[in-house]
Amino acid sequence: MNFTDKANFIWSVADLLRGDFKQSEYGKVILPFTVLRRFDCVLAPSKEKILELNKSLTVQNKLPVFKKITGNDYYNISKFDFEKLVDDSLNIDTNLRDYINGFSDDVKEILDNFEIFTIIDKLKKSNLLYLVVQKFAELDLGADTVDNLEMGYMYEELIRKFSELSNETAGEHFTPREVIELMVELLFDPDMDELSKDGKVVTIFDPACGTGGMLSVAQNKMLALNNNMTVIPFGQELNPETYATCKSDMILKGNNNSRIVLGNSFNEDGFAHEKFDYMLSNPPFGVEWKKVEKFIKDEAATRGYDGRFGAGTPRISDGSLLFLQHMISKMNAPKDGGSRIAIVFNGSPLFTGDAGSGESEIRRWLIENDMLEAIVALPDQLFYNTGISTYIWIITNRKEERRKGKVRLINGITYFEKMRKSLGNKRNLIDENSRKAIVNLYATREANENYIDFDNEDFGYRKITVERPLRLAYSTKEEKLEHFENVDAYCDLRDPEERLESWKAQGIYDGTQDPSVPDDYYPKLQKALREIPQDKMFMNIESFEPEVIKVLKKHRLSHGKIDLKFLLPLLSEQCNEADIVYDKKGNKKPDTNLRDTETVPLKEDIHKYFEREVLPHIPDAWIDESKTKIGYEIPFTRYFYKFTPLRNSAEIIEEIKELETKISEELSEVFGE
Repeated sequence: MNFTDKANFIWSVADLLRGDFKQSEYGKVILPFTVLRRFDCVLAPSKEKILELNKSLTVQNKLPVFKKITGNDYYNISKFDFEKLVDDSLNIDTNLRDYINGFSDDVKEILDNFEIFTIIDKLKKSNLLYLVVQKFAELDLGADTVDNLEMGYMYEELIRKFSELSNETAGEHFTPREVIELMVELLFDPDMDELSKDGKVVTIFDPACGTGGMLSVAQNKMLALNNNMTVIPFGQELNPETYATCKSDMILKGNNNSRIVLGNSFNEDGFAHEKFDYMLSNPPFGVEWKKVEKFIKDEAATRGYDGRFGAGTPRISDGSLLFLQHMISKMNAPKDGGSRIAIVFNGSPLFTGDAGSGESEIRRWLIENDMLEAIVALPDQLFYNTGISTYIWIITNRKEERRKGKVRLINGITYFEKMRKSLGNKRNLIDENSRKAIVNLYATREANENYIDFDNEDFGYRKITVERPLRLAYSTKEEKLEHFENVDAYCDLRDPEERLESWKAQGIYDGTQDPSVPDDYYPKLQKALREIPQDKMFMNIESFEPEVIKVLKKHRLSHGKIDLKFLLPLLSEQCNEADIVYDKKGNKKPDTNLRDTETVPLKEDIHKYFEREVLPHIPDAWIDESKTKIGYEIPFTRYFYKFTPLRNSAEIIEEIKELETKISEELSEVFGE
């Protein structure tokens, strides 16, 4: 029975579970019991020796002693095994718990994260516990029958099936194998000669490893290329169950050097001081990082570029760019050989965020430091829980000479084949020929319409602030005076407490002025202002202010300059024919209502751009260079957009007529007319 047959046999346990468990729950039972049975079979030859030795062994750390006997990093000191469990159906629950508690700590940790005892309780309640144990007892998973590589493949096959079955959550921890294979080939392509050397030791890392698919495929690819190399997988996973799946997969494959840790990569970094040769990941899309916001922002503020998040922090609703920065912090220094990263993103990290935003600053840091090597646009509908467009980013700090200062954008959206049967949102598949074609687009030096090489600066721009002068005209139009009482500034002027607070805020209160005014003051003020010709527009404050002061004095209403600071703005309005307003230093005041921005490519001089694109239309404008910001975005779709002409209307009308005729004929057949 090969590993596929064995996987199918294990899968048949689902027949026992049907009705008592949901389809999406099958894996919660079958995966941990597969792990248990594998350990049981592997330890069987040394079981009696372990039990005998355990009676007299007094050292606290028994692993080194038992490891010499079992040849494995795990052991079991319970008197039970699957055969003995099946022999006592009445006590299956108690005996199975004793058996599980007899494992070494690392295995017990895996089973705890599978929530094995909760599963046992549910199986017992459904009268299925003995039947499941009995079914697995029929399966020989001994090391002589199934080697570690075959066991790994079989376990991966089970993981894949359960992930496909649980479409609603599959994308959280399962990336389609063909996408991983593409990522791995893009990652390794420049290093094939180096990876072929015997005795090579390589580390790979995934900070959101899920069930370990990326690590497994990367390792398998490497060993297929060179079986005389050592590949050490490292991974971290937040979800306990998927962590347990990944860690058990590593143990089942004999990855004794692997290190898989449980926890949040951001605030529980399991590899804080480690560096890795290759990294790849498919972090969750659009998942907020509010729970770790304080930790991340504190690290960014206190450690800057010495920490992981010095380049910036993205909006709270999507932490995918945090994963990228986290991975970059674990790159080997270029003098030590550097590192390469492949990471899957949706479209958001390409362009979300204006100049100066966290996302833009992260892109800027990445590109200006020449770490972004390539981006591949993938076909849509590749993933199980989403049909959105996705992209593979290739990051490295050891670019080939021909790629330095450049980024290759690869349009791979047409390289796929349709699946015969969809799985959730997954309807497309990157077949082998398509994968090879995409890798060739990455590697080739020959021209092709499906890739473009850009200079790093092509993605940068300056966002300039265009100001226009403030022009204010003044008048005592009746509509202005009638609406005094509805204007906030007027209310401030009228209310003594508000008046005093406003004086203080403006720095015009010297501590002696009395903010109170008579109740009839403002009706009198309105009446006095009506003496200024209401049909006259004053084109600057210099001509209007004396007129106001004159009527205030005439009616004994003056409260000095303080009143004027409130009053004059109420009587002003923006007017293109009015004189320009200047501040005390003689600088033009900008009209904030007319303020605008322009985006200027980084390669272009902003003043030449301004003269060409702005001044011909608004000759009184200027650039406020203190507000200029540099931004970076990658408008991928724009570069590969192809215009499709609209169809001829006569052709469409003719097609509609043909459809109408066809429908009419079919209806006639149905109704026998």
